[in-house]
Amino acid sequence: MAKVQFNDVSFSYGDKKIIQNLSLEVNDGEIMGVIGPSGCGKTTLIRLLCGFIKPETGSIFIGETCVFDAKKRINIPPERRNIGVVFQDYAVWPHLTVLENVKYPLKKKRMDKKQMQEIAMNALKQVQMEGYANHLPSQLSGGQQQRVAIARALVSSKELIVLDEPITNLDLKLRQEMLKEIREIQKTIGTTIVYISHDQEASLELCDRLAIMDQQGNIRQLGNDYDIVMKPKDRYIFEFVGISNFVDVVTKEDGIYIHAENGLVKLDEKSALRNPAKAYQLAFRPMDAVFDNESPIKGKVVTETFLGNITNYFIQLGDKQIRLQQSALDVMKYGKAKEGQEVGLKFVRKFYYEKEEA
Repeated sequence: MAKVQFNDVSFSYGDKKIIQNLSLEVNDGEIMGVIGPSGCGKTTLIRLLCGFIKPETGSIFIGETCVFDAKKRINIPPERRNIGVVFQDYAVWPHLTVLENVKYPLKKKRMDKKQMQEIAMNALKQVQMEGYANHLPSQLSGGQQQRVAIARALVSSKELIVLDEPITNLDLKLRQEMLKEIREIQKTIGTTIVYISHDQEASLELCDRLAIMDQQGNIRQLGNDYDIVMKPKDRYIFEFVGISNFVDVVTKEDGIYIHAENGLVKLDEKSALRNPAKAYQLAFRPMDAVFDNESPIKGKVVTETFLGNITNYFIQLGDKQIRLQQSALDVMKYGKAKEGQEVGLKFVRKFYYEKEEA
């Protein structure tokens, strides 16, 4: 399968630098997710990979083939890079049948009709759409059209597929089904997939590794789902991924203190801070704090909202409102907190980051 390498790649639109000296390696047969805020350059990155636009510096390899090298003036055109691409809007041609849509990329390869038919039908079988070969796209659901787009990408290349926001237009249930199907297809064929999305939850569920980009077009952290969530490299990663709470803390000679409803309460030892002379904030996620009546840190429940699998709370903690979430299992075990109730808070996982200037 295809291994993808970006080596010191840069790209600008006019005076605006979009990608700066970026290097990234995608392993054979893995699903690499690229996520980041709007305008971070993630879509630009795959356009560079596909050859739709040309980098200013660096080189790009697909497998052993150099498809771009600025110094050597190599720039293989998109149609010769053998990449299957699935876009957000599917780009399924409405006037062609499902089979004709899937066969279309093969026409440029000068195959005979029988061979094209076999390859296209095999791709449709892999995405469980062989029974819809003669249907028009207008007769299909959104999820079925997405499968057709994936089948068409498979006939373009079983080595490397790029998925650009492929499930954004689907409803929640269908998105979950498509994530499972994409993973099953990838396991069966062993295709290398580069998955571009702003959907963090879907990316964490689907991808083997994730590259998190920032607004300057840099990769801030590269790792698996556990590393990204449990071992964030810096404040940017912690704040970008998922829901986060930040609360000011006070550093004293004997420890770290937090403003609670019952005053200034000791939270931790001073040694937890890298540089105690600086101003810090406690950072934690909504499920990193639990109710504990024995805890000296007291908060007051402002709102309580049942969301099915979780119960969401906003808790007043000193002059700050924080967000907590309680799993359905914990609700059954410990019961709910009610609005207006005073609760003890225990932080089971804590991070400390230097306070950002306003």
